[in-house]
Parts: sequence; structure tokens; C-alpha cells
Amino acid sequence: MENIVKKLEEQIAFLQHETLQMSDELYSQQKDLSALKKLIFNLEKRINDFENNHETIMVKKDEKPPHY
Repeated sequence: MENIVKKLEEQIAFLQHETLQMSDELYSQQKDLSALKKLIFNLEKRINDFENNHETIMVKKDEKPPHY
């Protein structure tokens, strides 16, 4: 009986250690994900700003010159 209790305690300790490692890894991945989401948001904003400015320039280029 004492042998069974010792094995169970070892398994519990192992599982606690593994759970802690997974928790640390999950935290790290959540930080990375947040940083990537922020980067994507900023890139989308820059792309939209560029497209809006580019469309304004294109509209001006397509206008007929005043002598027509």
C-alpha cells in the first residue's frame, strides 16, 4: 500500500509540474498573440490610409486639364 501511495504522489508531482509548464507556455503565447494582433491592426490602418491617399491622387490625375 505504501508503494502505491508513493507512485501516486510521484504522478501528482509530475502532473503539477507539467501543468505549470503548460500554463507558462500559454501565457507566453497569449502575449505573442496580443502583440501580433496589435501589429496587424496597425498594418491594416497604414494600408487603409495609403489606399485613401492613393485614391485621392488618382482622382486628381484623372481630371481633365482646365483647357479642355
